[in-house]
Amino acid sequence: MTTTASNSSAGVYDRGREAAGPRGSVVLGNTWQLQHDPLAFLMSTAARYGDVARYRLGNVTFYQINHPDGVQRILQDNRHNYLKGDLFDIIRMVGGDGLFTSEGDLWLRQRRLMQPTFHRRRIDGFGGVMTRRTLEMLARWEVRGDRERPLDVAEELTGLTMAIISETMFGNRLDEDTHAVSQAITVLLSDINFRFMIPFYPSLRWPTLRNRRTLAAMGTVDDVVLGIIERRRAAEATGEPEHDDLLAMLMEARDADTGEGMSDKQLRDEVVTIFVAGHETTAVALTWAFYLLARHPQAEAMLHAELSEVLGGRAPEISDVANLRYTRMVIDETLRLYPPAWITNRQAVAEDVICGYRIPAGAAVAVSPYVMHHLPAWWHEPYRFNPERFDPDMAHDRPRFAYMPFGGGPHQCIGNTFALMEATLILATVAQSYQLQLPAGVTVRPRPETTLRPDGGLPMLLQPRSANQR
Repeated sequence: MTTTASNSSAGVYDRGREAAGPRGSVVLGNTWQLQHDPLAFLMSTAARYGDVARYRLGNVTFYQINHPDGVQRILQDNRHNYLKGDLFDIIRMVGGDGLFTSEGDLWLRQRRLMQPTFHRRRIDGFGGVMTRRTLEMLARWEVRGDRERPLDVAEELTGLTMAIISETMFGNRLDEDTHAVSQAITVLLSDINFRFMIPFYPSLRWPTLRNRRTLAAMGTVDDVVLGIIERRRAAEATGEPEHDDLLAMLMEARDADTGEGMSDKQLRDEVVTIFVAGHETTAVALTWAFYLLARHPQAEAMLHAELSEVLGGRAPEISDVANLRYTRMVIDETLRLYPPAWITNRQAVAEDVICGYRIPAGAAVAVSPYVMHHLPAWWHEPYRFNPERFDPDMAHDRPRFAYMPFGGGPHQCIGNTFALMEATLILATVAQSYQLQLPAGVTVRPRPETTLRPDGGLPMLLQPRSANQR
């Protein structure tokens, strides 16, 4: 299969074939089809039109890439030709020029500055925070008045991961300021979700109720985060004791060539980016993990057996993570079936050829981890929950970009090690104490927005596990 632009034997530039795709309305193109059921639309488009498909949303034509080689072309081999551009403006509105939205020289500098912060040895120190915060959540569950009433696990896990990122970012001296940031980030994330689905909503220049609420939340984030940074800088000048949190690590980071650190604006943008990405995606993944375990008792039994053998009833520690192999397999398979970051877009700078199809200059290109994770060419029974797919002792021959829950290439999520450690510790801690059950008659469907959340949350019944079950 051709995955790069090439010359023919006659020396004439091969521009590739024209991609086909589903027909849509004259004015809106395929907008209604995508908004009505995004996942079904993307999967049916991939199944019918192959490696590269074309569709239109309003006046923007998208090229959907449905082959690992094509994804590798975009995210790695020819990545300089595929920029985030205007397609990331919705997220840039909140996160500024953080690592997720920046590109070019700014992205490269920030990535190099931040990479040591997320080294495994540095983030291992946060394992205790993750377990302790989870135990505090379980203690609240223990004293609930109405145990027969379902608990929204999605909401609980979102609150938990927000508490964890708050403490790991700003340390253990939590106050009203960090709580205000948490609330404001929740408002901003909701607004990003809304604008993702309603792209024609008036810009922030228009004084609608939603826009005023969003601007107020952005003001809160700026005031609090920049205020904390200012106090930290003042403390440094007076020789106060150093902090041991993510913000301190970011403030310590220095450019290897110039010796310069980040400006206050750069720190603000990275803090907000980490806040948003550092709690939402992990909470979503864990929510789906408990849903899948409730639907598959055999897998749940295997998980409980591992927890009993490795932990023996005690709380997990960072040193246990390497031995919680099946726990990690459950997480990996959950990320395959329900990748929180289910789609990403790029914009082509110059014309290219991907999988033998022409990609025009300026075209919008869509890459969906959800699609890649469900292609039968690479996954046997792709909709079946089977953690053993990720057994590290089993060989597999799937392409590298057939599995990409954290993206791929140089722009792969810098916090993936943090997220996987957090998910492993939380899953082990909760599953050791509780069996989460789906109430009778509950139907759970994914709701694709900026992340792939369950529509309407995830109500579950808590069944405590006795001490001899642990």
